[in-house]
Amino acid sequence: MQIGANSLLQEMQSLNGQIGTQGMQSNVTRQVNNTSGADFGQLLSQAVGNVSELQSNAANLATRLDMGDTTVSLSDTVIAREKSSVAFEATVQVRNKLIEAYKDIMSMPV
Repeated sequence: MQIGANSLLQEMQSLNGQIGTQGMQSNVTRQVNNTSGADFGQLLSQAVGNVSELQSNAANLATRLDMGDTTVSLSDTVIAREKSSVAFEATVQVRNKLIEAYKDIMSMPV
């Protein structure tokens, strides 16, 4: 099953309307709109940077929760960890697809 960027964006926007989070929609829209003239390597490094940022945020929240910081809730920490986990898994899947495409191209007869 192929998922296009526009259908994925529409699905995320409909979920956004159900959840009621405004920050997610503007962030996703900005990321999709900015891809029109960008270099692939730049987009890839930006995506890896976003995953790294999510992971460090989740680790920071977990450390603060373990140290007894009362401003950090368990639910925020679990949500941050799940976001970083999903982002990492998506990055791994993109990497696997890129490697698969590279192998297919390299095995083509010239």
